[in-house]
Formats: sequence, C-alpha cells, structure tokens
Amino acid sequence: MTLPERICYRSLTWTWGFYAIGALYVVGPVLAWMLAGLAVLSLYLGPALRRDLRPTGPVPWVVWLWIAGMAVMLVALWAGHLNWDLGMGRTIKSSIGWAKGWALMALFPLAGAVLQIRREVLVRAQCRLGLVTLCLLPMLAIAPTIGLPERILTSPLKAVGGPGPEYFTVYLYTLDPASWTPRWQFFAPWSPFAGLLGVVTVLFALEERHRGWMAAGLLAGLAMVLMSKSRMSLVALVVASVGPRLMPLVLKVWAWSAVSAVTASMAALWTPLSVAAMDAVAAFKGARADSTRVRETLQRIARERWANESVWFGHGQVEPGPHIVEYMPIGSHHTWWALLFVKGLVGFFAWAVPFLVHAAVTARDAVVHPQGRLPFGIVLVIGILSMGENVEIEAYLLWPALVMLGIHLREMADRA
Repeated sequence: MTLPERICYRSLTWTWGFYAIGALYVVGPVLAWMLAGLAVLSLYLGPALRRDLRPTGPVPWVVWLWIAGMAVMLVALWAGHLNWDLGMGRTIKSSIGWAKGWALMALFPLAGAVLQIRREVLVRAQCRLGLVTLCLLPMLAIAPTIGLPERILTSPLKAVGGPGPEYFTVYLYTLDPASWTPRWQFFAPWSPFAGLLGVVTVLFALEERHRGWMAAGLLAGLAMVLMSKSRMSLVALVVASVGPRLMPLVLKVWAWSAVSAVTASMAALWTPLSVAAMDAVAAFKGARADSTRVRETLQRIARERWANESVWFGHGQVEPGPHIVEYMPIGSHHTWWALLFVKGLVGFFAWAVPFLVHAAVTARDAVVHPQGRLPFGIVLVIGILSMGENVEIEAYLLWPALVMLGIHLREMADRA
C-alpha cells in the first residue's frame, strides 16, 4: 500500500478503537485536513516527491465545484453572523465548525481524486471494520438484557468543542423514549445515523471480491440497519443497493417497452395503488409518530422563519426550539431546511449545486460502467440522509464514502 492508503486503511480499521476513547469526532477532521494537505503538497511538488506520493492527475472539475461551494458556504456563514451581529467569538467558533464539517465535503473527495488510493483498499478496510463489529455484536446485543448501563463514558476530548457531548460519548445502547425498547447506535452519535452507516457498509461490501470479507461486511451492515431501528435506513438499503444496479436498463429497449406497458396498465390500477401507497406512507410515519411530528414541526418553523426573517444569508446559527419540538434546535434534522434557516439561499445553493451535479455524474456513469454503482449508491445514501439529518456534522464518519467519490472521479478521468 502507498502511504495515503495505509493512512486510510488503518484509520478505518481502528474506528472502534477511536470510538472507545471518544476520539472519532477529532480523528475525522484531522484526517481530512492531513490528506488534503498531502494532496496539495503532491500537486505542488509533483515529480520531486517519492513515487507513491505523486499525484494521479489534475484535480477533477467536480472537485473544484465542491471546493468553490464549500468556500461560498463559509462566506454565507460570515455574512449571516454579520447581519445578526453575533460577535467575533461566535463567528470564530462557527468558522472552526465549518472546518470540521462542511469543509470535509470537499477535502475528502480532493484527497481521493489526487492521491494514490485504490478503491479496493477502502473496500477491504470497510469489511475488516465489519468483522470487528460482528465480534462486538454479542456484547452489544445482551447489554440491555443483563443490565449494563447505556453510557460507558464521555471523553475529555469534548473540550475541543463540537455539536454536543454525544459526539464524545461511548454508548452500549440507548432506550427509545417512545417505547423504552433498546436501540443500538454502534460508533455513531445516534441510532438513525448508525443505520445509514450500515447501508454504506453494505454498499462497500458488495464491491468486495473475497467472499469471506464480503460476508463480514454484509452481515455487519445489515445488523447496523436492523438494530438501529431506523426507518430511513431501511428505505436507503433498498434504494441505494438496488437502484444503481438497475441503471444499465436505461440503455435497454426492452426495459423501456416494459415501463410503457406498466404505465399503460396504471390507468386501471391507479386508484387502488394510490390508496395503498398513501396507507404505506401513513404506516411509515406512524411507526414513530412522535419523531415524525417533531421533524415536521422543526421543518415548518425553519421554513417560516427563513422566509420571513432572513432569505439570503440565514440566521448564522441554529437556535433553541420551543417545547413543542422538545427543545430540539431549529435548523437541525434536515439538511435542506437547515441550510435555508442557518445560511439562507446562498448556503442552500452552495450545497445543492455541487451535490446535484455530482449525483448526475455518478448516475450517468452507473448507466455505462460498473464502477459507477458504488459512487451512485453513496450519493443516494447522502441524499436520503440529508432529508432527516444534518449531513455536515456527520461528514467525519462518512469520510470513506467521500474519499470513494473522489476515487471514482479519478477512475472516470483514466477511462476517458
């Protein structure tokens, strides 16, 4: 392995070790800036470096789009703080938060596109992490049954600052306040995000050629999805694993003929199918009615306050919510509405443009080449995640997926 590959491989396989000391939130940003710095150094020095540190080629245009978008995000943050007179202290703190959050959305793809990192290395490392997860699974599963505490410790590393203490806390499990049944969050700060990480693990495992390692990754990913009890993860598992593998059908004439036939038959079946779909949506929301109510109320408040108070640059930061949303911060639990509330239209498009362009690039490649399946699945997972979570504060755990997006852009350039 090259030096960048060893760094990524060991960082990923040691995920549970970092989690045990509450260091994951620190490791992610440090890794991002270190790899990006190495990428910039390799681009600058080029042939002067040893062979395994030389760049694989120029920076792809999609990565430049991500860099520009995240730079605009920082400008929107500063403008929002100035408009609401939040003070220099909060501005500096929020800028550091940008460096640990939104900046990672550009830094990791940059590293993957420029440095000599093979996709096989990341896939194998993810499956090795899956094996460690499987080894820990019995202890996690029986912990609530034998009366072990939910929380083991909160790391003193929380002094470096972060969105909340849960990012530095080691949990065995948590209890759902609605049903008082256990849910598992593995090495994530909360269960729904753990489920999405499980989906990413499954997508990586499907790329593994060794059957044993593939099985370890698949079983670990499925366990994370099921034990997190996340509805969003179940949807993402089907969409992100099956969708990219159906993309080549776009070029098949018989597939379009089948779609035409199904569409024509929908005229007679539309009413019962629409009723069944509405019932399914109602059942999906009713599975965790309190959570659905809080999320919808947070989104409504964010939408109304953005439209009435600060359209272009937002409010600069999240704000405490009222009792009706259980004091959850306004500007959380949804990337798109959170961006409008916190950073306004400028921040919204700073994220939307590179994300949607990258989604289109991966979708097109998934149609014509098998290498596009994993990146397109990753983009689908991030898109689904953005509908119920704040992507930027979770980028520190999504880093293997973001690096893979950069690797894919390099592979596309090599095939061109």
